[in-house]
Amino acid sequence: MIRRLTLLVTLLCVHAFASAVNYLTFTAEEENSSFGIATVGNMSPDIQYSLDDGQTWVQLRVGDAVTLKQVGDKALLRGNHPYGFSSSPNSYANFTMTGSIAASGSVMSLITDEGECDKIPSVYCFYQLFYDCASLTQAPELPATELAARCYMSMFWNCTRLTKAPALPATKMVTSCYDGIFMGCTALTQAPELPAMDLADGCYGGMFDGCTALTQAPELPATDLPIYCYVLMFTGCTSLTQAPELPATELSEGCYYGMFNGCASLTQAPELHNTDVRADSCCNRMFDGCSNLSLIKVNFTEWTRWTRAWVSGVAPTGTFVCPKSLAEEYGENRIPEGWRVVEPEEWTSTRSVDAAHCDIWSEGLSIFVRNAEGLVAVYNLNGQLLRTAQCAADETVRFAVPAEDVYVVKTSRKSVEVAVGM
Repeated sequence: MIRRLTLLVTLLCVHAFASAVNYLTFTAEEENSSFGIATVGNMSPDIQYSLDDGQTWVQLRVGDAVTLKQVGDKALLRGNHPYGFSSSPNSYANFTMTGSIAASGSVMSLITDEGECDKIPSVYCFYQLFYDCASLTQAPELPATELAARCYMSMFWNCTRLTKAPALPATKMVTSCYDGIFMGCTALTQAPELPAMDLADGCYGGMFDGCTALTQAPELPATDLPIYCYVLMFTGCTSLTQAPELPATELSEGCYYGMFNGCASLTQAPELHNTDVRADSCCNRMFDGCSNLSLIKVNFTEWTRWTRAWVSGVAPTGTFVCPKSLAEEYGENRIPEGWRVVEPEEWTSTRSVDAAHCDIWSEGLSIFVRNAEGLVAVYNLNGQLLRTAQCAADETVRFAVPAEDVYVVKTSRKSVEVAVGM
């Protein structure tokens, strides 16, 4: 009897400990989902998994395929890697998956068994950890507040079913720490908050590259920009309609290079408050391929070669707001061809006048509404609602329509019929 009680108490204690530890956890969302581990180079990961809530642990060997047979089945994972999980692009480990799996718990349980560490121990620590895991539907927690260079680089690259990014609580960046972390996450609709004021070289480089479902960017409050800190950050985000404010006044080499490259739904650029754009390549290709961009406001007073191809492929007409002292030069390296130029004072004084009306027009299979100040709705002639959006003062909103036809556009001020492609 005493032995049975002792065994029962031991099992209960093990179960309670496992429940208390915030292990990295994989939960099946489809029957017979599976996971494994693969390596590149001389990496030899020390990982164990438990399918019985931490009562027994099994070594996860390279090439193993652990099957979660039923929906809701879980695997807890732990590891012992006090010097880092991976060490370089030539020596790293990454998970493989099939089916549909939601991750939860702390990724730091791969570093220490208890998962309590809040410091990333090495460069490239979680490099490509979930690379190409198209079965991953939810990211685990990334609770570390002290980062290391390139620690999360390409961590969720091509996780095409990931819709929400995990919280990123660190406020002090290090070199390339988030470089490409969500690259190719084409279903990502919700970006994490990025409150850091202390940035580092390349820290957000390519962070959301190719996230075609992302419509709104996170706030970027930093005013001191290291080199290439925002390089290619939103490149290929074709659904992005709202850019973040960019409050910096002094720029560094390549800091905005290609930042919004290919953001075809962006209609209004963030105001560039900077007074000096001499920093090497700072604005090169910044709005390259933003085919619906029709408003840019800048405060610099002279052109340099560091705006190379920065407005290549923007909308054929638009408004460029700039100081009078800025030379009125046109082309993809200067003011977009076909745009009107106004001074900041003139822009400010005309905004209240412009607010008295809104403009509605069509191009291709798109309807554009500018300055509607409120809800805009697009209907077909049968009265079926097709699209809605909120439109702010001085903002241009694009509505894609399915075919050449006549559509009804309703704003708070008027209702008009618009012929598209006819």
